[in-house]
Amino acid sequence: MSSRPLKAAITMAIAGALSLTAAPAQAAPEPDPFVWVDLVPTYTNTAKNSYEPLAPPDGWARTDTCVPGMGYRYENAEYLADSVVDPAKPEVLLYEGGSDTSDRDLVAVGWAVENTGQAAPELFGKTFRSTEVSGYYTLHAWIYEDNPDGFFEAFNPDVKCPAAPTPATTTTTTTTTTVPDWVSSLDNLDGTA
Repeated sequence: MSSRPLKAAITMAIAGALSLTAAPAQAAPEPDPFVWVDLVPTYTNTAKNSYEPLAPPDGWARTDTCVPGMGYRYENAEYLADSVVDPAKPEVLLYEGGSDTSDRDLVAVGWAVENTGQAAPELFGKTFRSTEVSGYYTLHAWIYEDNPDGFFEAFNPDVKCPAAPTPATTTTTTTTTTVPDWVSSLDNLDGTA
């Protein structure tokens, strides 16, 4: 009997075992596959805003404060006021990038409903949280950037805020200069002294 099939089988078993150990120990669970179908209206209505300079001006207000793990927010006051949960109309757009708006890209969308004592709404089979923004139920979907903590998690550890610019420092140095004697004799060159 040839040893070739045995070597091939052992090699495959070792390769299979090694590939299993390369997987992360606690990978975030993927959302239900049917969620992607439900997210089609979200993608359709937000894809045009994927580059921040092209973000919609009408009805959207930009915040210039970057929240670590979330990014820069655009909020739509009209959508926030209607308390309707519509997959096609997220109330919040989240951008990541530099402090200059031309460097920002859309990473996630969010829905927010004012908490007036009602039960937390649900969308995509997920219950909104009341812990992120005081007085609101919220739900985020990281549809434009992978979130290792989970697709619908509030914060994404990969989203970073730009470092605060270091203030320019002005250093003043005082030097004492001794004027050589020959410089004072230059005053006498015009013949007036």
